[in-house]
This record gives sequence, C-alpha cells and structure tokens, in this order.
Amino acid sequence: MSHHDAPTRSEFSQSTLITLFSLLIALLLVASLFLGTNPIPVFQALRESLGESPSVYSLIITEVRLPRTLIAAVAGATLGLCGAVMQGLLRNPLASPGLIGSSSGAALGAVAVLYFGLGGSFWPALPLGGMIGSLLAMLLVYLLAGRDASIVTLILAGVAINSMALAMISLLLNLAPSPYAVREMVLWMLGSVANHSLNEFWIMLPGTLLGWLLLLGHGRALDGLTLGEDTARSMGINIVRLRWKLFLAVALAVGSAVSVTGAIGFIGLVVPHLLRPLVGYMPGRLLPVSALGGAAMLLLADIAVRLFPAGTEIKVGVLTSLVGAPFFLYLILKTRRVAL
Repeated sequence: MSHHDAPTRSEFSQSTLITLFSLLIALLLVASLFLGTNPIPVFQALRESLGESPSVYSLIITEVRLPRTLIAAVAGATLGLCGAVMQGLLRNPLASPGLIGSSSGAALGAVAVLYFGLGGSFWPALPLGGMIGSLLAMLLVYLLAGRDASIVTLILAGVAINSMALAMISLLLNLAPSPYAVREMVLWMLGSVANHSLNEFWIMLPGTLLGWLLLLGHGRALDGLTLGEDTARSMGINIVRLRWKLFLAVALAVGSAVSVTGAIGFIGLVVPHLLRPLVGYMPGRLLPVSALGGAAMLLLADIAVRLFPAGTEIKVGVLTSLVGAPFFLYLILKTRRVAL
C-alpha cells in the first residue's frame, strides 16, 4: 500500500462507515421505541400518539421510550466521540474520557445532590449537580497540573482527582442517612438511561452540544499530533491551547451526559478501538465514526437490557462494563505481547 493512496481509500471507507452506521442507528432508534419487556401494539400506539387525547400506549411511547432512546443515542455518541478525542490527544490507546476526572467529578456532584436530598425538591438538581461536579474536577486538574503541563503530568493530575472524587463518593455512601439513600446513590452510579423524562434530555443537551461544537475542526490537529509534538508545533499547532480546549470540551460533553445517565463505562474505550483500523488509524477521521459507533453501541446495549430474561432489569452501565472489562484485559495483554 503506497502512502499516497491510503487517505483516498480511508476516506471512502469513512463515508461508507458513516452511511452504514447512520442506517444502523436509524434502525436501532425505531427498535428502541418499540421494543420492551411488555409488547405494545405498535401501530395503534403511533396513531394514538398523533391524536389529541393520549392513551396509555401513546404515553409509553412518548413519555417513557422516546426520552430513553434520545438520551441513549446522545450519551453514547458523546462517550464514543470523547473516547476517540482522548486517545488521539494523549496518543494512548488505553485513554478514556474518565481519565481526566470528568466522569468521577460528575458522579460526585450527583451523589452529593442525592445525599442532601435536593433531587426530590428540585428535579433539575441532579443533572446540574453532575455538570458542576464535572467542571469543578476539570478546574482542579488544571490548577494541579499547571497551564504548560506535559501529558504525563495531566494524566497524573486526572488520576489524582479521580481518586479524590471516588474517595469522597465512598465517604458520602458511608455517611448516608438511610439505606434508601445508599440504594439510590448506588443505583445511580451503576448507570442507566431508563426512568428519565424529556426534561432531563433537554437539560443534558446544551452542555453536550457545546462540547461537540468545541471539538469541531480539531481532527487535523489530532492527525498532526500522531507525528509527534515537535512536528505538530512545526505545523503551527498550539499544543497547550489545543490540549486545554479539548479537555474542556470533553469535560462539558461527558459531564452533561454522565450527570443524567450515571456512570456508563468502557464505551469511550472500546468503540474507538474497534473502529480505528477501519479509518486508516487517523484520529481526525475516527471522530465522527466513533460518535456514531458509540450511539449505536449504547442503543444496542439499552435494547439488550430491556430484553434480558431476568426478574429485574439490569442497568445498562453494568452490561457495558461486562463487555468492556474483558476487552480492556485483552488490550493490556495485546500491549504486553507487542512490548515483548
């Protein structure tokens, strides 16, 4: 394969991938609206949801399954996109959005809201608490690492803030006023897109979209980074500014998504890995494909948990962890084989 024809072939496969994933997502969106533990008459529900007086079936579609479907698609896309960004920026295939503390910061913010019982009196308190937690974690990483930090310092600062946030969550769980509060916090942390309303979807959307917008147009800079920081600088890329802009974008997008869904792990790690070979290992080309792949994966996982033959519905975060953890182990073993 010559160096010159690789981009053309990759570009073709990227556009093919985007088309295929768009079709897959369209199918999954329809399936997600109509599949559930209890079958409902699909066409009747559709007709009634367009009518003036809502019926039980139309309410199931519009009030239960539509918010769930939309939140799964947007949160999955965010996790897939931000995973690809972090792996490209840190040039590390094991990087994920949680590495910079945004997910655990969001979890701490949300758990604090549940601990103080604020969610019951003011419903947007839970997602807002998650977003504030994510941004505060990001600010602490910035203060800890310093403006001109190296990648290693940034990762270490992220790991430190992660550990601190997890320790604080453990403390709040330990001091919880009642077993019910503990149960509420633990269930939230398991990660789920169920039992949300459209209001929560609208709350998560601005921060997520702002994060996506901040990431737009940085694909070429990430491609340049694959050649090394010195080469990237010689191409006119301001590494420090790029790093902080992408960190802020990831914190905003992931923080907003996680604040509603709870912790859903491994999508940001697994999806970019699976798709990277298909786009010629170019980080810039991976971004849109990874976003679509993330949306498809979370929609699929959510449909799977609904159809899971168990007494109670398992959380989607548990399912993604069950798939992601063995994959993570496989990556470590693969890296070790390469190192040997």
